[in-house]
Amino acid sequence: MRNVTLGKTGITVAQNAFGALPIQRLAHDDAVSLVRQAYEGGMRYFDTARAYSDSEEKLGDAFKGMRDRVFIATKTMARTPEEFWEQLDTSLRNLQTDYIDVHQFHCVPQCYAPDDGTGLYECMLEAKEQGKVRHIGVTAHKIEVAFDCVRSGLYETMQFPFSYLSGEREVELVKLCKETDTGFIAMKALAGGLITDSRAAMAFIASFDNVLPIWGVQTEEELGEWLAFMDGAPALDDGTRAFIEHERAELADGFCRGCGYCMPCPVGITINQCARMSLMLRRAPSRFWLDEHWQAEMQKVEDCLECGLCMTRCPYELPIPQLLKRNLADYRDVLAGKVHV
Repeated sequence: MRNVTLGKTGITVAQNAFGALPIQRLAHDDAVSLVRQAYEGGMRYFDTARAYSDSEEKLGDAFKGMRDRVFIATKTMARTPEEFWEQLDTSLRNLQTDYIDVHQFHCVPQCYAPDDGTGLYECMLEAKEQGKVRHIGVTAHKIEVAFDCVRSGLYETMQFPFSYLSGEREVELVKLCKETDTGFIAMKALAGGLITDSRAAMAFIASFDNVLPIWGVQTEEELGEWLAFMDGAPALDDGTRAFIEHERAELADGFCRGCGYCMPCPVGITINQCARMSLMLRRAPSRFWLDEHWQAEMQKVEDCLECGLCMTRCPYELPIPQLLKRNLADYRDVLAGKVHV
């Protein structure tokens, strides 16, 4: 497997990194064990966030006594300088370290810059001067905000959703990062669980020599799939390209990635699952989605106020009320046996 250098940071690791969002769902000892297995298998870049409940704490325990052998990235959703310093101190304490390799502004609504009135970029610079932060990064979900951040020259890394379901605009972003020596970190390389073929997912990512994917890993079985590629990434051959084109045609645009930034809903709808339930039933089939709990959750779609609040928050500007109704109708057809999955 090739190594990837994250732009001007100089951080060079195998093109196979660990996304630690899912480990917040694991028992502490199980999470620590999984992270250590990832390290033993060759992964060296580990991504977490202050917003991922106890994920930072689990990484901290996993790398106690071996901090200098890995690169740790975390994120802050601070919107004021006070929140920034509070979250940074918490992250350092949880990670049991005195520095963060890549500290990122998390899901930014704008390109934070000096003298923009927020004071946030100034905080990041000060933290870097203090040695608490080694490299300044940013994560985004809105494509034009991502372009603004890269073009600003203020950030050493850009983290953005990127998978074989991405469009030409996302590919342009990857190319711009290469041109500007900005490290590109691919989140949601499995499109929030809609991509189920790890070989195709890896082959696509590996066709870009400047992209570092962070795979969201929750089980030893999942980890094993990614570690199996350490000896050689699959090729993006004609067969894989044909498979990807079929996948793109099936999903096209306008699908919910499940990021959850649309929530909370005023009437309690679990939007990030209900708005893509049809796809989950077909692409990740499980009786789990048809149990009493999810039947009750889907029923809440009937209570949708069509207030539009979710659409103002959606990074992809999806027509969420329409998606919810469409998925509810399809879900009921599945329950009634009119559609088989």
